[in-house]
This record gives sequence, structure tokens and C-alpha cells, in this order.
Amino acid sequence: MASMDVERSSPAAPSWQAGLETVKKWQRIRCSMRRAWPAVCVVAATLLAVVVLSAARDGYGLPMVPSSWLSVEDVPPSNLTTDQLLDGLLTAEFGSRSCRSRYEFASYHDKKKKKKKKKHTSHKPSPYLLAKLRSHEALQKQCGPGTAPYRAAIRQLKSGNGIVTADSENCRYLVPISYRGLGNRMLSTVSAFLYAVLTERTLLVQHDMAALFCEPFPRTTWLLPSSGWLGGGFPLGHLKKYGKDSKESLGNMLKANVLSVGDNGNASWSDSDRPPYVYLHLDGGYGFYDKLFYCDEQQRLIRGAPWLLMRTDSYLVPGLFLIPSFRDELERMFPEKDVAFHHLGRYLFHPANDVWRAVTRYYDAHLAGAGQRVGIQIRVFTQNKPLQKVLDQVLSCVRREKLLLPSIQTNNASVLVTSLSSWYYQRIKAEYGGSRVHQPSHEGWQKMRDSSQDRKALSEMYLLSTCDVLVTTGFSTFGYVAQGLGGILPWIMPATPIWSTETGVVPDPPCMRAMSVEPCFHSPSNYGCAARKDVDVGTLVPYIRHCEDASWGIKIANESMQPLVA
Repeated sequence: MASMDVERSSPAAPSWQAGLETVKKWQRIRCSMRRAWPAVCVVAATLLAVVVLSAARDGYGLPMVPSSWLSVEDVPPSNLTTDQLLDGLLTAEFGSRSCRSRYEFASYHDKKKKKKKKKHTSHKPSPYLLAKLRSHEALQKQCGPGTAPYRAAIRQLKSGNGIVTADSENCRYLVPISYRGLGNRMLSTVSAFLYAVLTERTLLVQHDMAALFCEPFPRTTWLLPSSGWLGGGFPLGHLKKYGKDSKESLGNMLKANVLSVGDNGNASWSDSDRPPYVYLHLDGGYGFYDKLFYCDEQQRLIRGAPWLLMRTDSYLVPGLFLIPSFRDELERMFPEKDVAFHHLGRYLFHPANDVWRAVTRYYDAHLAGAGQRVGIQIRVFTQNKPLQKVLDQVLSCVRREKLLLPSIQTNNASVLVTSLSSWYYQRIKAEYGGSRVHQPSHEGWQKMRDSSQDRKALSEMYLLSTCDVLVTTGFSTFGYVAQGLGGILPWIMPATPIWSTETGVVPDPPCMRAMSVEPCFHSPSNYGCAARKDVDVGTLVPYIRHCEDASWGIKIANESMQPLVA
């Protein structure tokens, strides 16, 4: 079995940080020869001191180093094509050395566009979406860490005073609290980003993203300053402490009448101490008052909050489409609504160089020469041990839909299997023979927040996204990300629910074609804000449907797609 090792390296750093590391490296090299060149060591130390002092002067660790320092080794390419820029989703303001995936991603997907029987989206982003992205990039630069508005916002956060000022009116912030596996964290980050764009907030993410992804916004950072930054870190401490019982949550403040709608329709507070932040508890087990987040009235209440903390592990985008005040804007951004994640995921996520190196090496070694690449993503939720039923379901699906011929050697196909277990790979390879069945890794079990496993998972999501045909396990966020990045309409295998006792029966049919490449929102609010009662949220607008793999969930589909028959 071919294995894929992701080299460990330093987290993807913003360009200013890369400049600082360059100075440090230069100093170490020169000072190793200090006996011969003592004067050089003095100069190097002086340069490093300038960087550090400028960082301390600017506050919160963003050195204001000369731009010439940052562009000597990693200048933006001068000949980027429209394909490389993903039809305008990306800008040409980044260097290519520090983040190779940003401009190389397209070349690993171009071949799919040229196939006659293409089964992938070829939708271009709308001019309005591109304009919104450019506007948001300017906002991130204006309000991000190291700027005067950010320092003012931190001072206000420390003071506990939430009164709206000129600074907080222009620069407001959203901090997602993501958790669970990498797929969940990527879906929740895209959700938070879109909400930040809609509400004109600066998005700041936790530092675990730095080891996996490059910076998405030019000339700034999206990383929330940690305690190790010069000038101090984020004053609210450990974000994991926030949960359904937090008194700062929107739901609990509404329930306690701390926050309500005033006579003028604006937010009204029960006391004079308006908090500088509101916590949004949008977990799967959230309560009635938390779900009021999806109502226009409550959106007006939190509009002026300088800081929002958002905890979720889900893809909230279908829920945002159901908020009337956002709907017109979203429909302008996404005229073809069922490719929202396809556009936003490719815009936001650019694997760090060590991850991307693993992707390209494995692709070139095992997938590049195939006439057709078939991806099979297997996730078992019920047990850690392999299940014969799952293998039977996979084989039944690929045979029924003619995704693989009896001998894959005859049609020049390569099969990529991703699973925590090697058992499925070994049996699929035995079934079809030859050397064209591949599995990059098999970790045994999922380890949350394990950096090595996260790197491998990210690599495999991107490898799956290069496939021509994709079979995924229902309810799996790993599969959602892969199909969304690649724009691949997958065949979904219904997963056996965690609570089910049926482990030996193969579903009939074993798989079904997805109605769109969009992920499923597993925990929507069923409360109809206008009706003031629970409603079927899968019938409110033509392009929001119930999911194929989770009947209680909702997803975005093409308006012309016929509803699935139960």
C-alpha cells in the first residue's frame, strides 16, 4: 500500500512573519561564524532588534517592517492566468513560494474540465461575489491585528464596555470557535466567513489553522493573536470554555430579558453595562433561544456588538439563506446557489507548503497517468472495527452505477480509497486486482486536534477533490469538503446511524446521486420566525431541500432539481 507522509514544518506564516523568520535565520547563520565576523553579528542583532522593537511598538505582534524586506524572496508572479486565479476568486497579490497551493491548485483540476462527459461544476463566480471579496479583503487589512482600530477594540474588550464608538462602528469582529474533526472545522470556518462578509465583520480564526493553511487575505493576518504575541493576546482566555450555559450567549441573554427589542426596533439592554461581546451558541444541541439567531429581529440586536464569538461544528450557509434580510444579498453573490461552498472553500483554503507537497507527490506518483480517477471515501460511525456490510455497500455501489469495470486495468482507471482502516482498501484491491488501487494512509481511529493526522486528512481531502468520480459516505464532513473543493457531484452511500442496531443490511439502493455539491446542514432551526412556530424549513424556498443523507438536515440545491422521493 502506497503511503503518504506529510513533512512537518513550521506553520504557514503571514508575509510579515516570514520576514521576521528570515532575519532570525540570517542572524543564526552569520553568528555561527562570530569568531571570524564579530561585526556581522552586531549588525544582525541590530536588525533583529529593530524588528522586535517595531513589533512591540505596533502592539499585538504585527511588525511594521519595510515592505521591501518582505518581497525580496517571494514576489507575486507576473504571468498568472485566469484559471490560476480561479476566475477572479483570488488576487495576484501573494508570492508563490510561501504558498504554492494558492496558484497551483487549478492545474490539478483543469484536466477534469476538458473531459467530454464531465460531471463537475464549471460555474464561474459572479462579479458581485468578486466585488464583495475584494471589499472584505480591504476590511480585513483595515481592521486586522496590528492596526489602530484593532488595538482600540481590544482595549474596549478588556474594559467590559460595549458602548458603540466610532472605531467599533467601523471595525467589528467575528471569532469562530471551531472544534471536532478537520472537516467540521473547515465547514464552520466557511460559514463564519460568509457571515462575516454579510455583516461586515473582520474574521479572526484560532491558531490551529496556521499549521494547515496559508493566509487567505493579502497584507494582513486572519489569526487571532495568542498569548505569545508581543503586546498581549486575546483577553477572553480559553474559548473552549464557552457553551450553552454561558451567560454571555445570545440565547441566555434573550431568555433572561437582558437583551430585547426596544420601541425603535434596536437593541435594548436591561442595564447600562452593555457587554462588548456576544457569544453565539450554534451547536447541534442548541436550544430555542439560541436558534433565534436565524431571525431578522435578533440579527438586528447583535448588529452593533463589537465582538461576536460563534461556536459551531456545522455548515450554516443554508440557514443564512433562510434569513430574509440576507437572502437578496446572498442571491446576488450566488446566482447559482448550489456552488457556495465550491467558491468560498477554494477562496479561503490553501494548504500549507508541507501539506501541498504531500498532495502533489502522491498525485504525481499514483494518480496522474490515469484515464479516470475514482475516489472512494469510507467513514464508519458505529464501530471502530471494519464492517463487511460497508464493504458490500461500496462494491454494490460501484458495480450498480458502473463506476468501475470488472477489471480496472482495462479502462486505465486509478482508485483512491480513503479510510481510517486499511481493511477496505485491501479487499477492494483484491476484488479488482492490479496495482491501481491506492490508499494514502490508515490511522486506525480519529484523533481530534492531532496536527499530524489533520495534515494527512487535509491532504486526502484535496486528493479526493482531483478525482473524476467520487463515492462518499453520507453524513461525513470529510466527504462534504472533498466534493465541494472539487465541484464533484458525488454518489452518496447512506451511512448507518450511530444509534442504529442494523449493521448487516446493505441499503437498497446502496448509493444515490447527490442533488448538488453543497454540504448538508445537519442541525437547522425548525422555528419559523414569521410564523412564530415550527415549520418545514426544507420547503420555504425552492433551492433549500432536505438532505439525501440526513432527512432532518437541509442543503442548497439547484432550483430546477426535482425533490427526492422518499
